[in-house]
Amino acid sequence: MSQQSLYAVIDLETTGTSARNGKITEVAIVLFDGQKIIDRFSSLINPECSIPREITRITGISNEMVRSAPKFYEVAKKIVEMTENTIFVAHNVGFDYGFLRKEFGALGYTFSRKQLCTVRLMRRVFPGFRSYSLGNLIQRFGIEVKNRHRALDDALATVELLKMALQKEAGEDEIHTLINEGIHSSRLPKLITLDFLHSIPEATGVYYMHDMEGDVIYVGKALNIRKRIMQHFADHTTKGKLIHEYVADITWEITGSELVALLFESAEIKRLQPKLNRALRQKLLPYVIWSYTDENGYICFDSGKMTRTEAKRKKLRLLADFPKKASARQRLKQAAAEHELCLRLTGIERVQKPCFNYHIKTCRGACIGQEEPDRYNFRAGAAMEFLSRISTETFAIIDHGRNSDEQVIVLVQDGEYQGFGYVSNDDIPGQSLADIQQVITPAAHHQDSILIIRRWLKGRDYCKVKLE
Repeated sequence: MSQQSLYAVIDLETTGTSARNGKITEVAIVLFDGQKIIDRFSSLINPECSIPREITRITGISNEMVRSAPKFYEVAKKIVEMTENTIFVAHNVGFDYGFLRKEFGALGYTFSRKQLCTVRLMRRVFPGFRSYSLGNLIQRFGIEVKNRHRALDDALATVELLKMALQKEAGEDEIHTLINEGIHSSRLPKLITLDFLHSIPEATGVYYMHDMEGDVIYVGKALNIRKRIMQHFADHTTKGKLIHEYVADITWEITGSELVALLFESAEIKRLQPKLNRALRQKLLPYVIWSYTDENGYICFDSGKMTRTEAKRKKLRLLADFPKKASARQRLKQAAAEHELCLRLTGIERVQKPCFNYHIKTCRGACIGQEEPDRYNFRAGAAMEFLSRISTETFAIIDHGRNSDEQVIVLVQDGEYQGFGYVSNDDIPGQSLADIQQVITPAAHHQDSILIIRRWLKGRDYCKVKLE
């Protein structure tokens, strides 16, 4: 493999540790053919923002040094040309690759390369070290480095690590395994090749797996479609074996937004009913709260795992779905407290004696027949409404789109999901419901949809816009 492969060994210096809010301050690329270095490039980059003092202390790169340096777009073409048809190599490749993809994305260009992480490679080829940080490996192997935390010197050190790995007996096989996510071409379906898998976009969206007749047999969602699909083909579980056996083609739909991917996946599974998918509701919301009337005429509640078919057979009323058992019980406890319900009749206590709330005077004795059913059921009925209630808000969610020039808008009206639509950055409508409705493609509302939206919104309230 080393004679046929060209490695672009890359190191970046940046203003921070996250590609989301950090910028590149220096880039270095060393082209290595497996035996010798054949080309190199390095440049400071003007990040168009201030470099934190701590970063300057570590790297030695100051604001003064980058003031007259080229901006990223001025070296972007060079980076594309040098890395084309190469394997992108870095120590902790996700860091450097993520920063470059973000910068290229801001320019409207999709940067996509096969990747090799030398952290993972060194762990496989030289197992047993306490640390695989670049600094520790440099020290352990006695690699000469003049300027640590400068892009070119760190890239050259990474070349030395790659060279040592290639010299090991199993080095090339390990590299092949890592680049292809553990997939062996001999195990792929006849019509699926490694080159095809590597051509799949590294973007957020929904993907479809088709059988020989073209029918969709599996639908999935991924933040990185290529990576997720490759994981499927490296999977040795029952589902993985079925995918290997039946999949003949793969298509995809890029959404940009993870929320839209979640909503679209849910809708497509319901529409297509792919045979390799499990029920999305059971996967996301396996726990429910239900109500029933006991032999004494009291409205009772309980929680646990229950399918709708099972609930109908037992003549139970399902009130709410939850991802965790603890969430369902907590909601029941909240209802009992707010409506002065009996802990026994809400399934919170499994006893045949007066419940704890009776002893502290917050249960009026329904558990021992002291309170009449009609009086108790008045409050229990209000609790049923409380437990089954969903938000009646009307709002929009604005998230990033499929490229840097657009955003996506998701509409919720009176507590029900309405659909989504893409708009250019220059055409984002105002906070009027009528304006938002003009750009939305209608979608069927399901209880799953609003629950997906609620879960995704946690910690992302900045995306939510109340509508007039």
